[in-house]
Amino acid sequence: MAEPMSEAAANLSNLPEFSVSELSGALKRVVEENFAFVRVRGEISGLKFHTSGHVYFDLKDDKAVLNAVIWKTGVARLKFRPESGMEVVATGRLSTYAGTSRYQIIVEQLELAGLGALMALLEERRKKLTAEGLFDSARKKKLPFLPDVIGVVTSPTGAVIRDIMHRLNARFPRRVLLWPVAVQGERAASEIAAAIAGFNAMGGPSFNNKFPRPDVIIVARGGGSVEDLVAFNDEAVVRAAAASKIPLISAVGHETDTTLIDFAADIRAPTPTAAAELAVPVRADLLSQTLDFQRRMLACFSKGVEQRRRHLAQLARVLPRADQLFAQPRQRLDQAGDRLVAGLRRNLQLHAQELLKKSAPLREGMMRQRFAHQRQKLEGLARVLDGLSYRAVLERGFALVKTEDGKVRRRAGEIKAGEGLTLTFADGEAQAAAGGKVAPKGKKSPTDQGSLF
Repeated sequence: MAEPMSEAAANLSNLPEFSVSELSGALKRVVEENFAFVRVRGEISGLKFHTSGHVYFDLKDDKAVLNAVIWKTGVARLKFRPESGMEVVATGRLSTYAGTSRYQIIVEQLELAGLGALMALLEERRKKLTAEGLFDSARKKKLPFLPDVIGVVTSPTGAVIRDIMHRLNARFPRRVLLWPVAVQGERAASEIAAAIAGFNAMGGPSFNNKFPRPDVIIVARGGGSVEDLVAFNDEAVVRAAAASKIPLISAVGHETDTTLIDFAADIRAPTPTAAAELAVPVRADLLSQTLDFQRRMLACFSKGVEQRRRHLAQLARVLPRADQLFAQPRQRLDQAGDRLVAGLRRNLQLHAQELLKKSAPLREGMMRQRFAHQRQKLEGLARVLDGLSYRAVLERGFALVKTEDGKVRRRAGEIKAGEGLTLTFADGEAQAAAGGKVAPKGKKSPTDQGSLF
């Protein structure tokens, strides 16, 4: 026979039964209704930036751990990038996660727990980077005297870029390339580090030479709280500044603000306006200085010329006059000239006499040879002439008949009665008349007959 159930067991059997999901949901409602909005202080650990854009971490103290999550929409509103080891105050609502039966805080706002905690974290980071040599003075690069292109890493909408442009235009206008970044919030650090690296990569194949590589980089931001400037203490930003091959000026916050990028930069400017003043000289001052150099150069040149003129005048006074200095040499030159002319004439005479002596036999032999040759040639021509001359015909008994005016009569029919003729024989000429007796030239015939006919 079964024993009767006890009262306690009977009461337990009357409890309502929940499924796991129902119980988890009930707990979730209780937690969210009673802790709708809380502020929790703790140290960040186990920080994880998920690819979805959400941030997961734990808030812990020396006795407990609380899971925390920041949804993607809340990450964009953060004033700084969370880091492991930071002591913060998280504001949000408590909830539960049924999948692991954990409760967690959904963070909507994150603040630094205190300046002392942040400064201790930054000091620890500064010592670490110093030990690596990132802040060594030997790494510092000299700024160019007058850069052609200035790269500026800052917000495109703030007053900083306007202040920099205004100061540059007032001092010495230069070409400015702005790399727009967020200077506050969760994405600020990554954008600033990427901008510094991007400026250094300009001129390479990835840019196709579309933009000129800056000669100097200014990383700037206006003033703000320590939380506002936390991006410029980020380790990635500091390493990017230290690795920059281009000289870099940090101009973050006001004069009293100090961030870790100031130690890695080649030079720190107290303000963005001061950074522009460090980047370029004053054009008016350069022009004035150049003109002053020109005046000083001309004055020195004129003074030098005057000193040399006076020195030359002093030397000229102690030198003898030109007529005294060159009198004896001139006289010796005249005498030498006379002797030279006489010597040349004498030398010419001697050579002429020697030439005549040496050339006389040569000239005589040549003349005899030349005369003999010419005589032979003349005799040959004479023989030819004798052969062609009409006088040879006359020697054979012929006569040449010419009229008184010298015309030759070759036909008897050409002679007119009573015409005076000249008959040329081999031994001379005779005068005759047509129809009369022939008489020698200059004599009349015995009968004084004036005609041959």
